[in-house]
Amino acid sequence: MSGYKKMDFYIESFVNLLKEGLEIGRKLEFKETQAQVKHVVMAGLGGSGIGAEIVLNYLERSTPVPIVLAKDYFLPGFVNEETLVIVCSYSGNTEEALYVLEEAISKKATIVCITSGGKLQESAQANNIDCIQLPAGIPPRACIGCSFSQVLFVLQQFALIDNSFEAEISSAIKLLSAELDTIKKEAAALAEKLQHKLPVIYSDQRIAGVATRWRQQFNENSKVLGWERPFPEMNHNELVGWRDQAEHLAVIFLHTGGELDRVSKRFAINRSVICNFTDSVFDIVAKGDSFLERAAYLILLGDWTSWYLAELRGVDAVEVNVIDYLKNALSKD
Repeated sequence: MSGYKKMDFYIESFVNLLKEGLEIGRKLEFKETQAQVKHVVMAGLGGSGIGAEIVLNYLERSTPVPIVLAKDYFLPGFVNEETLVIVCSYSGNTEEALYVLEEAISKKATIVCITSGGKLQESAQANNIDCIQLPAGIPPRACIGCSFSQVLFVLQQFALIDNSFEAEISSAIKLLSAELDTIKKEAAALAEKLQHKLPVIYSDQRIAGVATRWRQQFNENSKVLGWERPFPEMNHNELVGWRDQAEHLAVIFLHTGGELDRVSKRFAINRSVICNFTDSVFDIVAKGDSFLERAAYLILLGDWTSWYLAELRGVDAVEVNVIDYLKNALSKD
């Protein structure tokens, strides 16, 4: 991972990347935005794909067309010339994304790529495909502040959403700038309590992507295992698993303050059950007046928590050597 700064530098840059994302998106000029789009596929994995998950949560009750995620080597069977396929790969060399791009081209879908370079950018240029250039030279997961907004700008370009998200992001920038010290203090305190624990993150389905981000950051930055589940789905299976003492688990409830009343009631009931099996139960409440403000607040809080936990564990939050090993092993025929 040589060439990267320490992870706290990139987390500190989150607000600036939100600003840069707006600047990039507002300058976009696509070759073709008149295509008849009847469905959207957003393809991307890991740190390159998490922004699309959060966008899906944001839009799932308002988008006029179906939007699905693709996290494999293949596209859904329905993809055709009336499908918009957004291919996200920060490095531009994610092999699954390259497979998806090839299939999208063969199916004559409308395609937009989001990347900092690599083979994805090269293929986009060779095939006259619109490609959004992300700032290069940072860990993919650290670019979320810039990358997730590009997905929204793509959808706006195709008249699938309006530009109201821009005001939400601008408000999020102001909120996070004002709350940064508070966020870091809360994150440091939470990290202290998560030492020697496996984190379990529960959230409303509407911010399931944010909960996934927390888990991913614990995995990659803190080098710990963990999992996440949304309400109400968790109540139809996993709740039954809370049967034995589990002091090695730390449960984090992510709240937005905007949950449906029935979901808020589920939070309270589940908390009362889980407290019988572990004393490490924490409620994290977002600040902000809109979805994107609250999501950004929780993302930044989770990122800082994962970094402080990495420091307490004495691990380098940037390195992902085992993923590099995997990629090298896969490259050998």
